[in-house]
Amino acid sequence: TLLQEKSDLFHREVLFDFHGVPMIQRFTTNWEKIQNFQARPDDILIATYPKAGTTWVSYILDLLYFGQTSPERQTSIPLSERVPFLELTVSPTNSGVDKAENITTSPRLIKTHFPVQFVPKSFWEQNCKIIYVARNAKDNMVSFFHFDRMALTQPDPGDWSSYFKRFLEGKLLYGSWYDHVNGWWKKKQTDNKIHYMFYEDMIEDTGHEIDKLCGFLGLSLSVEEKKRISGGVQFDNMKRNNMVNYSTSQVMDFKISPFMRKGKVGDWKNHFTVAQNEEFDEDYKQTMKNSPLKFHWEV
Repeated sequence: TLLQEKSDLFHREVLFDFHGVPMIQRFTTNWEKIQNFQARPDDILIATYPKAGTTWVSYILDLLYFGQTSPERQTSIPLSERVPFLELTVSPTNSGVDKAENITTSPRLIKTHFPVQFVPKSFWEQNCKIIYVARNAKDNMVSFFHFDRMALTQPDPGDWSSYFKRFLEGKLLYGSWYDHVNGWWKKKQTDNKIHYMFYEDMIEDTGHEIDKLCGFLGLSLSVEEKKRISGGVQFDNMKRNNMVNYSTSQVMDFKISPFMRKGKVGDWKNHFTVAQNEEFDEDYKQTMKNSPLKFHWEV
């Protein structure tokens, strides 16, 4: 069957400890090249823990900068090509660094899931603008679980209850959610080039978040343009948009789960048992007791 063929083509990678963070080969194999990446002052880096709104913010930025000047981009080039994934290496001739280096438009939009300590130093040296998106841990965990099921190169997620435990232990790809969101928040306190956003705020008032983004980026848009972008980036529109929804990806099996699944706040309630929720809340309270970050668990 086709399904069989797809899973035969790809093998699920195995996590290993990489400078204290669980990582896989395809995000570390090019380490020297990634770390030596030459950022330009007008580059914009989009950083998130996996499944926290990366594609959403990438699409918003692409529309803000190129929606009017190169509308053909929107219908002919998948977003994953327009916004390269910095640390991804598919093969020696196909890497995120190569794609980023080959971009001819400006600014270059680049995405990463790196914890803050892994970001190539030229992004800091060049004073690049960085947009970080954080999503509440419960929904983030559920979304990551479904992604790991359908992305056939990801480490095997196992069943939900073992996944839940590994999330709390920080034993998933890219490490602990707690370290990630707090590490970036701490960096933001000393770096005014970081704009820190929350997925839940974007769900609640997309237009307002786009306004704040424009303020940070120094862009001025007409009311019409903002309306157009806010409409275009609503979840159902993105889910239907083949240039954005990853339907062109070879490594994802949409029969298992779509890349764009629900895009909601509070879907964790359909996955967490009462016992899991209690265990999670207890752990969260302990781990986050010194963190100023506050998340909405439902809208």
